[in-house]
Amino acid sequence: QVQLVESGGGLVQAGDSLRLSCAASGRTFSTTTMGWFRQAPGKEREFVAAITWIGGTMYADSVKGRFAISRDIPKNTMYLQMNSLKPEDTAVYYCAAGRRTYYFSTDSDDFGSWGQGTQVTVSS
Repeated sequence: QVQLVESGGGLVQAGDSLRLSCAASGRTFSTTTMGWFRQAPGKEREFVAAITWIGGTMYADSVKGRFAISRDIPKNTMYLQMNSLKPEDTAVYYCAAGRRTYYFSTDSDDFGSWGQGTQVTVSS
């Protein structure tokens, strides 16, 4: 089981930027799809961004052009750079590791390891 620990959340104003980090145990980045998801109060968890084992990326339409997912393989760390934040980006953000190697998905059911979450709050 991969251990994931997020950090970097906080309270910011609309238009500000934040960078989330996800530190992972094990050699997961080179074989597995990694993703960021978020859950706002009263809403279901939703896909935000994913990065494949070869560095391909995908984003939810709501964050495309504002968020960027990246990874540092030697550091076993994944990042989510969030720019031009909006109040509707307020949520708990989770990083996750895919269940299967060399398999791409944005469905949360295909991710088997999850971090504890980090709160992002954007005030208007």
